[in-house]
Amino acid sequence: MPDPADVVRHYVHDPAQVERVVPEVVEHIAVVEYDARWPAAYAGLEQRIRAALGHLALDVEHVGSTSVPGLAAKPVIDVDVTVPDPRDEAAYVPALEAAGLTLLLREPRWHEHRVFRGETPRANVHVWGPHCPEVVRHRLLRDWLRAHPADRERYAAAKWAAAEETNAVGGVVMDYNARKEPVVHAILTDVFRAHGLL
Repeated sequence: MPDPADVVRHYVHDPAQVERVVPEVVEHIAVVEYDARWPAAYAGLEQRIRAALGHLALDVEHVGSTSVPGLAAKPVIDVDVTVPDPRDEAAYVPALEAAGLTLLLREPRWHEHRVFRGETPRANVHVWGPHCPEVVRHRLLRDWLRAHPADRERYAAAKWAAAEETNAVGGVVMDYNARKEPVVHAILTDVFRAHGLL
């Protein structure tokens, strides 16, 4: 378990700290109603990741909005993958690429985060190391939203508004994320308090 102080600390995104392998592009942000096919799409992707990585896949988890039944979301499956050392790309990048995933970016200063994109299904695969506080945050938020309909609706409203505003100005996904971030942080504050972390 990571230090609770690290779990409750909100990360401030700094584009200058992102090492992009594939350039970020402007794309239409589509938020859609919950799709009951998302869990099966995740399950198939999890099988591919585990088969590709073998013992290097210390954990694989469905996170993000598509993991919360009833929550509107971008139709992109988010997956957290824990490997022994994200810095050791030679150990896992070729295997994930052979499984149909493309390395998009590195964020060495943010828990050595790596992001891969999948197209079938459309997915963002996040690679982290052991005991990463961000993995804990993702799971806490997911489980909270599954159990608290009012916050689920509050978050959905923030997502619709963020998508509309971002599309209106031709922004990128990180702009969309920044617009909904205040609501995410507010909900997480309640989550942390409920778990005795604050």
